Amino acid sequence: MSNMMVQPQIPRLTATNYGNWSIQMKVLLGSYDNWDIVESGFDEPMDEAVLSDAEKTAFKDSKKKDQRALYTIIQGVDESTFEKISNAKTAKDAWEILQKSFQGVEKVKKVRIQVLRGEFENLKMKSSENIGEFVTRLKTVTNEMKRNGESLDDVRVMEKLLRSLTRKFDYVVTSIEESKDLSTISID
Repeated sequence: MSNMMVQPQIPRLTATNYGNWSIQMKVLLGSYDNWDIVESGFDEPMDEAVLSDAEKTAFKDSKKKDQRALYTIIQGVDESTFEKISNAKTAKDAWEILQKSFQGVEKVKKVRIQVLRGEFENLKMKSSENIGEFVTRLKTVTNEMKRNGESLDDVRVMEKLLRSLTRKFDYVVTSIEESKDLSTISID
């Protein structure tokens, strides 16, 4: 048996998947031990000549780590998105450009969260869908709300689930509400 490492596939950013893409990239970059450099960046010294040998080594390691992270980010975007980040000198710069481009500025985020809140409140199980499909729709909306800064606790999501089921689940809802503490059970 060979001890070869398999390179994970880099997720591809599209016009509609930024939320999921950013989560996948954070995990991927974390697995390479590069997420910290994307998140916090690193400071380039004014004059490398005045650094001690240890500081020079640490700087070179940080720069190499940053370039690996930047390369990974670039590999996950298409040609038109690459144009947005092509002048980024660091992985942190590239990440922030993508975040602003796809997640939007603060006003856009506020509007987006309002739309998602309305979608969450109006969510009802359709008579044609099964419980798994409805839970997936509910989780999709709640995950998107959380990505946009909304704090939703599990109890609120469970309550929404229970009140949004079709009438054929009334007996199940009643027995869950009477016998269980919603803060102790999971939506899963």
